[in-house]
Amino acid sequence: MLMVGSLVASTTPAFADTGDERQYEAFYLPPDPLPAGASGDVIRTEPSRLVLEPSGQLGAIMATGTRIMYRSTDSRGNPIAVTGTYFEPYNDWPGKGPRPLIVYAPGTQGQGNQCAPSRMFNQGIHYSGGWDIMVNYEEAFIATMVARGFAIVMTDYEGLGTSSMHTYVNRLAEGYAVLDAARAAMKLPETSLDPHGPVAFWGYSQGGGATASAAELASAYAPELNIVGTFAGAPPADLKELLPYADGSALVGVVGYALNGVIAAYPEAADAIRSKLTQRGKDMLESVSRQCVGQTIVDFAFRHLQPYFNEDINTLVNEEPFSSLFDLQKLGRYKPNAPVLINSNRYDPLVPWTAANQLGRDWCAQGADVEFRTNEEPPFLNKLVINHALPMLVDGEPAMQWIAARFNGEPTTPNCGQF
Repeated sequence: MLMVGSLVASTTPAFADTGDERQYEAFYLPPDPLPAGASGDVIRTEPSRLVLEPSGQLGAIMATGTRIMYRSTDSRGNPIAVTGTYFEPYNDWPGKGPRPLIVYAPGTQGQGNQCAPSRMFNQGIHYSGGWDIMVNYEEAFIATMVARGFAIVMTDYEGLGTSSMHTYVNRLAEGYAVLDAARAAMKLPETSLDPHGPVAFWGYSQGGGATASAAELASAYAPELNIVGTFAGAPPADLKELLPYADGSALVGVVGYALNGVIAAYPEAADAIRSKLTQRGKDMLESVSRQCVGQTIVDFAFRHLQPYFNEDINTLVNEEPFSSLFDLQKLGRYKPNAPVLINSNRYDPLVPWTAANQLGRDWCAQGADVEFRTNEEPPFLNKLVINHALPMLVDGEPAMQWIAARFNGEPTTPNCGQF
């Protein structure tokens, strides 16, 4: 679920160390216990170097970076600490009203702490030996947005950077992390934001699922936010439907991220899940838990899922505890409180168009303002997930224009009933 870079197959897994650079340890270790407060309260901040590549000499992000740790909520309603980055633009906002805030929900980075976007913006390219290499593939979007005067806050999500497990594609934890990032940004001192100013959500793939979740949780969880719109690109709206698409693809290893996240979020199901794994499956989960997605591609690309399980996987996903746990992550339960743009490629070989389309129809049925756009790029090298990665770039600029139109108060063009 990312912009795929180098896809190199390996017959021998290249196990990495944690890649958790010591200069980050002090900031990313949450206080225990967490200080008293509310969701979205800022726990700590520090300046954050922003670069496009390690030297910082090639290009620039036209903003001042602040690393943040803020209070949020996990899938069980418990308070947690989440990290992220706030980008204060150098340029003025040229549109209507006060400077707008975009909460950027990143796509798949991996599950190791070294993959946290708030660390990647200090490096541009992460490398700590072996195949532990990661490129900050969404930095161009951030650089473009801040140059246009949008303030940005990007969340790391639960457990990416901090000491707990990253709860990958967990509907509640990711939605809460997005909403609380907006709250935290509004509370930072010495920014150009109006504390009651407009907010929009942006995300693709894993990020699209996170923003979709935030959109439908906002009314109940963060009703005070002035949300004007949500872009949800290629949202993984139904994980049951995704599994056969991931099987044998370059990104089959993300299934390991998801299972690790489920075990961390719902430990009562851990023994039942592990009992269905072969030793090879258990080893895969342990390996990906400390990897960035680049190494996960190298180690596990194009593998089939069945050898990781000791029962038929198509049967397992419809049995307990898998069935209920996957159903918990399904999007489309609640009506978003602001307009939504959903983008999906009709032939997406990783995150199915059908589930994204159903999400839009479920929201339409509840009276939401939804525009659903289909990218018609024909299938190409499906197992390399080209039709998942490339539309992120192709559809990115039109989506930015859509977000800008929401901030400028332009009328929407919903197409419910036409998709």
